[in-house]
Amino acid sequence: MGAATKRDYYEILGVKKGASEAELKKAFRKLARKYHPDVNPSDKTAEHKFKEMNEAYEVLSDPKKRQQYDQFGHAAFDAGFGQGAGPSQGFGGFTQGADFFKGGGGAGFEDIFSNIFGNRARPRGPTKGEDITYSVEVDLEDAIFGRTMQVDLQRDATCSTCSGSGSQPGTSRRTCPTCLGSGSVAQGRGFMQSAQICTTCRGEGTINPSPCRTCGGRGVVQKSERINVKIPAGVDNGSKVRVAGMGEPGEHSGPAGDVYIITKVRPHGYFERKGDNLYSEANVTMKEAVFGDKIEIPTVDGMVWLTLPPGVQTGQQLKLKGKGVPHFGGGGVGDHYVTIKVVTPTGVTHRGKELLDELDRLHPADPRKEITFRGFRKR
Repeated sequence: MGAATKRDYYEILGVKKGASEAELKKAFRKLARKYHPDVNPSDKTAEHKFKEMNEAYEVLSDPKKRQQYDQFGHAAFDAGFGQGAGPSQGFGGFTQGADFFKGGGGAGFEDIFSNIFGNRARPRGPTKGEDITYSVEVDLEDAIFGRTMQVDLQRDATCSTCSGSGSQPGTSRRTCPTCLGSGSVAQGRGFMQSAQICTTCRGEGTINPSPCRTCGGRGVVQKSERINVKIPAGVDNGSKVRVAGMGEPGEHSGPAGDVYIITKVRPHGYFERKGDNLYSEANVTMKEAVFGDKIEIPTVDGMVWLTLPPGVQTGQQLKLKGKGVPHFGGGGVGDHYVTIKVVTPTGVTHRGKELLDELDRLHPADPRKEITFRGFRKR
């Protein structure tokens, strides 16, 4: 491909001419993820774009080459032009093969591809075990005051025969003869060479010639265990309670994972919970509502006396401060809201009706005077 037919390097990377080093690297990373040969096997178009973007980045990431390119364009790197300090010549104007990515050229290519695609071999150092999640149901009372409950776990535990090594006692793992301990093998040639997980050791870098007979080489065995879990006060639906170190065992002497208990609070027949506040209803007589009597109602702390304001109305809410649910993790307590319902007496006697008429004459009222809507027009 001659200089006259080459695409603009800035256009290839999708950046402006004055782009910073960080902007160049960000654009390169994005394109590398999209067009890398491992992501697009046997895709000639992606392969071409990948080589094209590499060439563009090699020039633009080098301040000296970038200055030459900005001044003379692709002609700066044609054979015989000046010092010819441009992209390495070879495959399409750019080949340094695997050596290029090992530090032989370019600004940080090895680091970039390492960050994008990672090490394809499995980590061989200590790795924390997987966490386990269990769901449990608790009553509202337990959610308010907390409790200790028993939970049955089914989990992997370190094999006592091999102490988690996976090898029969007296034996040990050996370096993989295929990858020589690297966990990966090279495939392809030259520029298209890539690392793949070793199929012999599955990326571990070692093999186990004498697997433990108890665990079959896994290093762990299935175990049933009943543990005590302290459910703290204030849990709600979806609250997480952590039990440290009771999860799956770690690999290569890594620490065990954790157990997370996810709580679900059962509905209560009297209280309704919203966050840390509790809600209930209280039926009162007309006399209690008019006089503002004291009534006894249930709370989380037992029966308490609630003083009604004289003339309390149906639907009015009264607050009992600090009679709700403790904040999960501490730091305060919610409130208890009581909604009043004035009960209308039924089966009123003739004398009772006379008294009600008298009451109405003494205290006339129009409870609907604030209604402004007068209905729709007639059809």
